[in-house]
Amino acid sequence: MTRTHDLPALLTGIMATLAGIGVARFAYTPLLPALIEQQWFSASQAAYLGAANLLGYLIGALTAHGLSERFPPRWVMAAAFAGIGLSFLACATPGAIGWFFVWRLVSGVAGAILMVVGPATALAATPPDRRATVGALVFTGIGLGALLSATLVPLLLEVGLTATWLALGLLSLAAGMAGDRGVARLGEPAGIPHSASAPPAAARRLGTAAVLLVMAAYGLDAVGFVPHTVFWVDFLTREAGLGHGAASLQWALFGVGAVAGPLLAGVVARHLGWHVGLTLGFVIKAVAVAIPLLSLTLIGRSLSSLLVGAMIPALVALTSGRLAELVGPAAHKRLWGYATAVFAAAQAIAGYAMSALYSASGTYYPLFTLGSLALAAGVILILLSRGGNAASQPTAYLPTKER
Repeated sequence: MTRTHDLPALLTGIMATLAGIGVARFAYTPLLPALIEQQWFSASQAAYLGAANLLGYLIGALTAHGLSERFPPRWVMAAAFAGIGLSFLACATPGAIGWFFVWRLVSGVAGAILMVVGPATALAATPPDRRATVGALVFTGIGLGALLSATLVPLLLEVGLTATWLALGLLSLAAGMAGDRGVARLGEPAGIPHSASAPPAAARRLGTAAVLLVMAAYGLDAVGFVPHTVFWVDFLTREAGLGHGAASLQWALFGVGAVAGPLLAGVVARHLGWHVGLTLGFVIKAVAVAIPLLSLTLIGRSLSSLLVGAMIPALVALTSGRLAELVGPAAHKRLWGYATAVFAAAQAIAGYAMSALYSASGTYYPLFTLGSLALAAGVILILLSRGGNAASQPTAYLPTKER
């Protein structure tokens, strides 16, 4: 249950995740087939433009924390919102692939900065007993952005690609203005609870191993993240022969799942714990990414869209919570920054590798196979990390009902 004093933090975080991933990343997915069909770019060029955003996300993830320490977070976020808006406005007319590559790169850099700085700024001003609730809700912006892109982009494409790019740019700038209003109304950073005593050396070593396993698994999650978030709509539209309407419906279902995912993550973590919740999330996502290999019926593709959509933000929230459980709240921000960089590096490598694989094979099916196998490997790593609980400080971050 949200409270009135949570609203500035929620506005800050939701607008950041909406623009940073929901629009900057996910709005390109339903645009991709139109870019190919209207001959702005070839299929392989359009795929590489999608991967350019992933490369930018890596750069942004590596620089976001340093920028937020050197400059006021409000300025950093404002520049990132502006970068995303300009990246769409600058691509509103056909141009050279190099021009589009640069702006898709900019959108990735800005998106990562918002994803790191936005939620962190929101949670820093949130009382400790409200961080679990607010921390889950801020990631619903990812799903809201995907849902907006799924419903808005097909309608705009009826007018034209230029109108679509322009509208998405204006939407990003509007989100920036709303997010800035939230930042301006945030209170002073809330305190972080301190642990009563330091864990013994053996527990610290065990916790370190568990942290490394969780971060490695998060990198594998990034590999499984790529097929649906970059290629799913184009796969359904052209390779599966379903057309724009059916593919857009699936992207809308993806967005519905992404809105619900963080809320589901909080419920699961509350009843089963972070470790079990994270394990279940990886299992569900591995199966969901593999569904197109087995069935493209309406039920099959709808399940895949909903479940992958839900698990993308859910695994973000669960991984963050599991790391906080392992290292305690004081070290969480630093470790979460490292985990975000691992994720960004893995998805950039996977994005380019999968684009190359698609160019060589002419089919998207191997991408779903690779994504599912990576997530299955992630399940194993998460299971191996179980022993790290000895170094945990769970009470500060567990999503209890109202402590």
